[in-house]
Amino acid sequence: MENKEAKTDQQQEEEGPPPGWQPIPPQPPTPTQPPSEMAQMVCGSCRQLLSYPRGAQQAKCSCCETVNFVLEAHQVGLVKCGSCAVLLMYPYGAPSVKCCSCLCVTEIGAHNRRPPWSVQQGQPTPPNTVH
Repeated sequence: MENKEAKTDQQQEEEGPPPGWQPIPPQPPTPTQPPSEMAQMVCGSCRQLLSYPRGAQQAKCSCCETVNFVLEAHQVGLVKCGSCAVLLMYPYGAPSVKCCSCLCVTEIGAHNRRPPWSVQQGQPTPPNTVH
């Protein structure tokens, strides 16, 4: 009798779950924002790589707590340091930029200033006329 009961328990285990039972597939975690909506920048204080939502005006560094201003590519100028020749980025309109490597202050000359928006956009090309 014990052998029969043991077989019955074993048969139930082999048969599997009860009818109608289906496993629920695990749901992938949903990110708060799609990766394409994120951008990256380097912290101006500790040089950590920061991720921030695209379009944000500020990004706070989780490492050093510095609040960094976010500038888009069209809002940034580039100039070489007057002392050590490191390539520096600065917001357009800044009169000077301080090098993070040697602490030299490089003046932004007229040749580094952003041209007016109308000049940046350029003149529209006239349509081709057929004679």
